[in-house]
Amino acid sequence: MDASNGEGQPADGRARRDDTTDHFGQDFESQLAALDGAVTSEEQEAISAIPSGSALLIVRRGPNIGARFLLDSDVTTAGRHPDADIFLDDVTVSRRHTEFVRHGTVFEMKDLGSLNGTYFDGVRIESALLTDGAEVQIGKFRLTFYASRMDLAPAAEK
Repeated sequence: MDASNGEGQPADGRARRDDTTDHFGQDFESQLAALDGAVTSEEQEAISAIPSGSALLIVRRGPNIGARFLLDSDVTTAGRHPDADIFLDDVTVSRRHTEFVRHGTVFEMKDLGSLNGTYFDGVRIESALLTDGAEVQIGKFRLTFYASRMDLAPAAEK
């Protein structure tokens, strides 16, 4: 039995663990969202089938949850304009919001001067190299980026 000061607190003045409140930041929320957005078997098959030099974006939050977008061009634009390669129909998305640029087997995301910004793993960016499993936010849309498994294999062997 713990020594107590008579008020339910340990005698040394430290708060008991069950009496404390933990505060988690956006980093924890992103990790939790990734757990909530577990990959379905159908999505796993799609991810496994991504050809070398391509990547896949899957919508995890916002309108069109579950929608998939294949990045298989040197430049792929995303925005609210109907001519965008990735059409994201929501007022929080600029007409020409962001673009994904392929450099061999690596993808870079560039904000195109959007009003609400483009986010990479919760941080507003002008430009960023994407990593497998990263969260991309464009307006209300939160998407997970998946690189081709073929392009990841050499890195895993190093």
